[in-house]
Amino acid sequence: MSSLIRWDPFGEVVSLQRVMDRLLEDNLSRPSLLQHGMMDLALDMYETDQDIVVRTAVPGVKPEDIEVTLVGNTLSIKGETRVEDKVEEKDYIRRERRYGKFARTVTLPTHVIAEQAKAEFENGLLTLTIPKTEEAKPKTIEVKAK
Repeated sequence: MSSLIRWDPFGEVVSLQRVMDRLLEDNLSRPSLLQHGMMDLALDMYETDQDIVVRTAVPGVKPEDIEVTLVGNTLSIKGETRVEDKVEEKDYIRRERRYGKFARTVTLPTHVIAEQAKAEFENGLLTLTIPKTEEAKPKTIEVKAK
């Protein structure tokens, strides 16, 4: 006696998606692929009532080697990490630290006042605090009953 099995077309799509995820994860996580090109900079961005705050970790980089530009509501952060120690032995067991140029450009979700932006750098963490324009700040509207 044979039984029928219902065909699920989405099951094949999910399977293909897993294969693609694994392929990208394996290839993009290798440091050697990113050492010679431009690296993306991971960042966190959130907003308060008054400001847009952007944080990014840039360990091993001096503050003077980081370039932050703000044009309209487009934020760009650029810099470079340099190799300080040169190991002459060729038999690395593991080499995962990345060196080279990094950059990230994002569009901020609202209009900001670039002239009042502040940048702080502490323990390898860059924090940008960018004030919103008055038009972008939330307004409270009083509701009156009739």
